[in-house]
Amino acid sequence: MTTVLQIDASARSGRSGEAAHGSHTRRLTHRFVQHWRALRPDDEVLYRDVGVRPPRPVTGDWIHAAFTAPEAREPWMRAALAESDALVAELKTADVIVIGAPMYNFGPPAQLKAWIDNVARVGLTFGFDRSREGEPYWPLLAGQGKTLVVLTARGDHGYDAGGRIADLELVTPSLAKPLAYLGITDLRTVAVEYDEFADERLAASLCEAEASVSALAETMVRERSEERARVA
Repeated sequence: MTTVLQIDASARSGRSGEAAHGSHTRRLTHRFVQHWRALRPDDEVLYRDVGVRPPRPVTGDWIHAAFTAPEAREPWMRAALAESDALVAELKTADVIVIGAPMYNFGPPAQLKAWIDNVARVGLTFGFDRSREGEPYWPLLAGQGKTLVVLTARGDHGYDAGGRIADLELVTPSLAKPLAYLGITDLRTVAVEYDEFADERLAASLCEAEASVSALAETMVRERSEERARVA
């Protein structure tokens, strides 16, 4: 069984096409998960809405607690890390992490950055040893077959590689780089553009993105089935 973790980060609670001023990224994550469920109804889906219920940002107490050995943590330290522990547990359980990540001022929402900060945990998702020969850091989620799917929406157009403003696309790398640091290096992406124009170009981009999301779910299901058959 595959476990899918769906994370929505838009500040808008509804989905475009259903709610006035609804979120395109929520529309795409919903489509991906619904298509996945249709293909694999027995798989588990976990859901986290950081747009509506954002994780608490990292504080000095959080850092103190996180870098204290687990056996030495006081009750207040365990309380400070409780939410982070739950987020890490979800990430470690998931085989497919589907993130709806709208572009806000060229980067991801602050709520999503808070999620990243909470799941990047020494001793849980990455290792650190000053005495280790060579690189003192290493990923703890590598080799587990995890895939990151970033579904994003942008107001302007031309953010893809080679595009007119590709250098301003900071959403995908801000998610892909830290999660690759933890060991999740298989990245898939789909984007909607032209949101600020709200014309036929946006409609075409949405149509193309929805088709791409459905095709991506089918491709990933097939890949995982083939991999299971190969190792069986």
